[in-house]
Amino acid sequence: MKLYYLIGFIIWALTVGSCSHANNKITHKSKNNIDQKSDQKVVEMNAAMFKEKITDYTKNSGNWNYKGNRPVVIDFYATWCGPCRITAPIIDELAREYDGQIEFYKVDVDKNAELSSAFNIQSIPTFLFIPTAGQPQQSVGVMTKSQFEEIIKQNLLK
Repeated sequence: MKLYYLIGFIIWALTVGSCSHANNKITHKSKNNIDQKSDQKVVEMNAAMFKEKITDYTKNSGNWNYKGNRPVVIDFYATWCGPCRITAPIIDELAREYDGQIEFYKVDVDKNAELSSAFNIQSIPTFLFIPTAGQPQQSVGVMTKSQFEEIIKQNLLK
């Protein structure tokens, strides 16, 4: 009986992933237009940008020294990752809702291996929650919108 549930879940996950993948192709084209309008809320981040806006992890290893003035949520993801595609719309929605209060970034682990390694990212999606004061926290795996909001309210907007 458990096997049937497992098979059913796998089929469901593949279906959702396939649908998300098709929608992402459309969204990707739309994002190019959004970039031109400067209306994009979730910004693609690379290692150089991370060092400039967040912290220089190559110089400050072991010491956290956040450079920003707003809390940050960073989504470590990969384009091929089904669970990452499931959470992407949630991150986009949260970025719109918390615009002006929290910065939202995403880091493609395939393009930014050094940055991913610096934060010991071994599973994706991984989310890094950075308050303006204090230590960042990580959460690994798919999260619901309410789970994100709980972490945001408890750790970032206190």
